[in-house]
Amino acid sequence: MQENSVIKGRNSMMVKVILDSNFFFIPFRFRIDIFEELNILLGKAEPIVLSTTLDEMRKILRRSRGKKFMEFSAALKLAEKCEILRVEKETSEEYDDVILRVAKHLRIPVATNDAELRKKLRKLGLPTIYLREKSKLVIEGY
Repeated sequence: MQENSVIKGRNSMMVKVILDSNFFFIPFRFRIDIFEELNILLGKAEPIVLSTTLDEMRKILRRSRGKKFMEFSAALKLAEKCEILRVEKETSEEYDDVILRVAKHLRIPVATNDAELRKKLRKLGLPTIYLREKSKLVIEGY
């Protein structure tokens, strides 16, 4: 894992942000372009998805049917467009634990709508990005 969270460009700085699986449903449920909104919030965002998050999404997709299958399939395709950070999940870890571990190590924001995960991230002093009022993304702790 890389330790720097900001990539310096010629005239701008790119901010890495980890996206949780639930974040990829926002475009389909609320018609919000998450990538554009992340760029508005952060200047220039580099969305990252953990390999374990993709594993989790594929696992759920295999068990899904009908409308849920279509939604998960579309969300997974969107997630696969992000930079994928390969990480290992320890046997004792839940998927959210992996996000916490990696975000803490890299000191980068996490985009999630999971209230419990956001609470844990705040305790670690890490910024969170989430959907507010079903209409906009907001950042907390940045």
